[in-house]
Amino acid sequence: MRSIWKGSLGFGLVSIPVKLYSAVQSSSLDFDMLDSRDHARIRYERVNENSHKEVPYDKIVKGYKLNDNYIIMDEQDFIDAAPEKSKVIEIESFVDIADVNPMFYETSYYTEPDTKNNKAYALLIQALKKSKKAGLARFVLRNTESLCIVYPVDNVLVVTRIRFGQEIRGRDELNIVDDVTVSKKELDVGMALINQYAEKFDVSKFKDTYSDQLLQIIKDKAKGKRATIKKLKPHPTTNSDDLYDKLMQSLNTKKGA
Repeated sequence: MRSIWKGSLGFGLVSIPVKLYSAVQSSSLDFDMLDSRDHARIRYERVNENSHKEVPYDKIVKGYKLNDNYIIMDEQDFIDAAPEKSKVIEIESFVDIADVNPMFYETSYYTEPDTKNNKAYALLIQALKKSKKAGLARFVLRNTESLCIVYPVDNVLVVTRIRFGQEIRGRDELNIVDDVTVSKKELDVGMALINQYAEKFDVSKFKDTYSDQLLQIIKDKAKGKRATIKKLKPHPTTNSDDLYDKLMQSLNTKKGA
């Protein structure tokens, strides 16, 4: 792996030189857009919507539409707005990781100490594990300030970027009814069903089968064949409209399996 960021991880007066490595990768396949007549690649042009002529790169500017007018921005405007470039992931506080709503999570990075046998790196891992806390920090990545949490995964410190509060949309416009009555009988069966399906989280049991099957179709088509893909069978349903009946049938189905 190649590091994408180099700097230091700081908490209090302690500074740990680290490198960041991307901890995630896409499993989707990349496709090119082609002309169906000769399979030539399709290129997109930057076209002026008034003159319909292509615009050279050196004539392109960025503008923000404000009150039906575009405000043109220059490079200095973006420099002035950008946070001061920093090579420090500064932990500002420690929080319970369970308090971080999964809606805030973005992408994760592995950290690697930039010096051998870094005791401060090992200390932070052990302290976070023992306290069951995560560090809440800010750092600058690609000229953009990011909020993140720092936490241990086995013997590695992981930095996960999280969204700022203003990036989460409000729920006021959702049509959610708050006063729906659920009977104790229905709740008890619902809890029994959840407990019956409960298991330890093991993401390795789940694979991106769509991409695998799509790649198999591509390989078979290259050989002049047509792949046969086994489709998932839908779960049996009940004709009853009664929630309790559906819960009980679900419970008995799981027991039978």
